[in-house]
Amino acid sequence: MAGGVEAGFRHVPVLSSAALEWLMPALTSEGPLVDCTLGAGGHSEAFLRALPDLVVIGIDRDAEALAAARNRLKPFGRRARLTKGNFADIDEIARDHGYVQVAAILYDLGVSSPQLDRADRGFGFRPGFSLDMRMDQSEELKAQDIVNTYSEDRLSSIIVAYGEERFARRIARAIVLRRAVRPFEDSGDLADVVRTAIPAATRRTGPHPARRTFQALRIETNRELASLEKSLDRAVGLLRGGGRVAVISYHSLEDRIAKRTFRAAAEGCTCPRDFPVCVCGKTARMKVLTARPIRPSEQEVAENPRSDSARMRVAVKLPEAA
Repeated sequence: MAGGVEAGFRHVPVLSSAALEWLMPALTSEGPLVDCTLGAGGHSEAFLRALPDLVVIGIDRDAEALAAARNRLKPFGRRARLTKGNFADIDEIARDHGYVQVAAILYDLGVSSPQLDRADRGFGFRPGFSLDMRMDQSEELKAQDIVNTYSEDRLSSIIVAYGEERFARRIARAIVLRRAVRPFEDSGDLADVVRTAIPAATRRTGPHPARRTFQALRIETNRELASLEKSLDRAVGLLRGGGRVAVISYHSLEDRIAKRTFRAAAEGCTCPRDFPVCVCGKTARMKVLTARPIRPSEQEVAENPRSDSARMRVAVKLPEAA
């Protein structure tokens, strides 16, 4: 069965070589590295092969991804320690595995190719796809519940905040009008309603016109941004001195959270310059290593087109801040 799960959940890790390059200086032979978004285990496998004694703590909310990763990482035995959970609880999960500090932390955010391609998961726009979008299928809230029960104002707010969609009000109104006739059950059906709500001149070019709305629904269904903010705040405290954290994101909302968190942790005294002594007591805890985010190479994008929007930011914990 595990082989079947892995066959249905293959995923090419994005920016794998770059993640190795930027996190490797922080990793001793034992680590550990916390892979906060384990997926099918591609990133973790690369690190485990590169460092023969490394321990990796892998976290994922998706039971199917976890099953695939367990099968893929089986040859590494106890060096691969996998947990089903939310990376918002990163510090508690690390303690459960016996670590109060870690050497490195990796986030590869967004939705994996197997999740996008599976009809029953509902992340894609195609007809016949269920309106699910849950990363953890033990959770109750589905995207179907959101589009069929949220008020027009609430839908509009979510689509604008999480999808950065300028036609959010029109889309929300179209959803509410259509569901009054027949509730939404199918992703393709919803995509058609969203598409017709957007002016024809706008939808002729660029990506699928429902992309931003579906992104917003996915983020709301999984509380993704709140979990990321909480996790990154905890990650700063969890790292040992000299430890590194890398965040691979795929849209501006995730990237802004990483940038803002790293910048705040790297900020020192905020007292006015004419103060003779510091009274705020604030000291820098991190140093940002990537002035601009790392992007995939042309070759990587050619081999894996879904990596095109990826960007990676890296920061290091200052030794004195441990």
